[in-house]
Amino acid sequence: MEERILDAEEQETDAFEQNIRPQTLSEYVGQKEITENLKVFIEAAKIRNESLDHVLLYGPPGLGKTTLSHIIANELGVNLKTASGPSIEKSGDLAAVLSTLEPGDVLFIDEIHRMPKYIEEILYPAMEDFVIDLVINNDGKSRSIQIDLPPFTLIGATTRAGDISSPLRDRFGIISKMNYYSEDELLQIVMRTSRVFGMPITTDAAREIAKRCRKTPRIANRLFKRVRDFALVSQQEEITKELTDDSLTRLKVDEYGLDEVDIQYLTSLITKFSGGPVGVETIATSIGEEPSTVEDVVEPFLMQEGFIKRTQRGRIATEKSYNHLKIDHNTSLF
Repeated sequence: MEERILDAEEQETDAFEQNIRPQTLSEYVGQKEITENLKVFIEAAKIRNESLDHVLLYGPPGLGKTTLSHIIANELGVNLKTASGPSIEKSGDLAAVLSTLEPGDVLFIDEIHRMPKYIEEILYPAMEDFVIDLVINNDGKSRSIQIDLPPFTLIGATTRAGDISSPLRDRFGIISKMNYYSEDELLQIVMRTSRVFGMPITTDAAREIAKRCRKTPRIANRLFKRVRDFALVSQQEEITKELTDDSLTRLKVDEYGLDEVDIQYLTSLITKFSGGPVGVETIATSIGEEPSTVEDVVEPFLMQEGFIKRTQRGRIATEKSYNHLKIDHNTSLF
């Protein structure tokens, strides 16, 4: 069972993801090394009748960190409670979450790198000794109280492992990096999503989505959902490659999976800043995006695919970017 409060927009997105989310490690596609190790760790914890060691999952967004946390709770046969790092602003917020845990439960904290440092320090004894120390102010007097907690498993997810302090990172017994998916793995995911929603798709069409989804399952499922809309409105009973090509073109997703923001980024880097080097804040300002969005969402894939390089002096466009945009190296500023 998962406990969480969602607004209307989140409910729609969460319902879609819940429907397509695998429930067991055997159903989970990709991240083979991680899932095989987790099978061993989960089984060992069950044999010892102990809670699973705390787990840290890190990597670019959309690779399945939240899904994996649900699966871990399912495999352990326990409840899952969820929270977000930025939403835990006071010690009382953390205490309220921890006090609802039952023995063996899984607490999933997304964006754990954004948790305030003073909250982080309260979390240390909770992770190590299953106790929480709180300072209570009453009538101008302060007193410290200690609350015992049942053994639990904390799963932290982050896109910025480097922003997590060493003391917090060291308290995780299992640390796993989520990697980008292969085209064949994404093909399996799209085909499974097609079956779940009862919308047939040809293998060629599914592979086209797999090629253009930035090696990311969340984007693959999102593109499938949009292509499905085009199919329904045009009264097609099956998603074909022709329909997929047309739909993705209308969505401005090119053959590499680059979208409008990616193209703006590369075009700005080349035409406004002569291909770099230039800082991320400057690029973000030039395309009207937040620097954190550019660093966490846009740049990882562009670097992975060799469109840009990150140096100490800033970002540099590669030959692949010039060729893809069909821009000559001699293009002048503006």
